[in-house]
Amino acid sequence: MSTDQHSVRQHILDTGKAIIAGKGYSAVGLNEILAAAGVPKGSFYHYFKSKELFGEAMLDDYVNRYLAELDAVLADDGSSAAVRLMRYWDSWLVLSDDACAGSKCLVVKLSGEVADMSEAMRCALLRGTNHIVQRLAHCIASGHADGSIRSAVLPQESALALYEMWLGAALLTKLRREPSALHGATRATRTLLGLAEVPVQ
Repeated sequence: MSTDQHSVRQHILDTGKAIIAGKGYSAVGLNEILAAAGVPKGSFYHYFKSKELFGEAMLDDYVNRYLAELDAVLADDGSSAAVRLMRYWDSWLVLSDDACAGSKCLVVKLSGEVADMSEAMRCALLRGTNHIVQRLAHCIASGHADGSIRSAVLPQESALALYEMWLGAALLTKLRREPSALHGATRATRTLLGLAEVPVQ
């Protein structure tokens, strides 16, 4: 694929992702995406054979970018693993400043909607969440090694429990339109990981 072709394909993905993040997958038609992107229908079908395959590609692209950002947050920068891990969860609290917190996260936004609608999109989200949990487990294991995380729970189990809890908290934040569930998740995270009560900087 040439640079120009990749640019057009990425432009369609980025445009569709921005619209779907606000409205959901089912509520957005191809014509709306194409009009916003300023590309003809033929160009869309050149890159994506159907809306479902577009959705799968969009989610794969979103996950890849998310994982790159997560890798940057969790990368060893000289601070303890506990600090790096809590820095990641703190980023979820930033989303609560949005009047519809969680709309920026397509895992929160689309999981319930597409899981029963598209096997390809369900699998794309599942692959993404599995990779996220693996990275969190690695950071927790590093915290065990450097002594900053004192939980006796195995890293993989801790990572999965934490991610499940935070996803649920993000959904409750969307319902309540206030961040109390995320603050509760922060407190529970500290307890599960055996962190000190003082804020992690």
